[in-house]
Amino acid sequence: MPPSAQGAFPIVPYPDPRAAIGWLERALGARALAVHPPEPDQPLVHAEIRVGEGVVMLNDARRTDDGPFALRDPVAVYVVVGDPDALHARAAAAGAEIVMGLTDQPYGSREFAVRDPGGNVWSLGTYRPEVP
Repeated sequence: MPPSAQGAFPIVPYPDPRAAIGWLERALGARALAVHPPEPDQPLVHAEIRVGEGVVMLNDARRTDDGPFALRDPVAVYVVVGDPDALHARAAAAGAEIVMGLTDQPYGSREFAVRDPGGNVWSLGTYRPEVP
């Protein structure tokens, strides 16, 4: 992405964000890009993961402050992926709760959705919104 381009990076809350990173790696093929602090015995302050063609930030839902990023309720995230069939098989093999099986949508996307252990819903498919 060019330096002047902007993007949207959802923030997904988890009661145990370090465990969530492991689950996302196993079930959805995610890759941790940044984990701060990196020491596993320290409370997570900030994390970024790559899932499919997107980057998502993780938040600790156990935060006690009432700031604007003290998110506690589950969210839904859509991620563009190249091979939803293979990723669906991976998620199912990892024991993910499939809340929508592989579906060919009338708008041309092939997608599925899972609920993660934190209650968040991940929809993964081939639909790519066009950016004018």
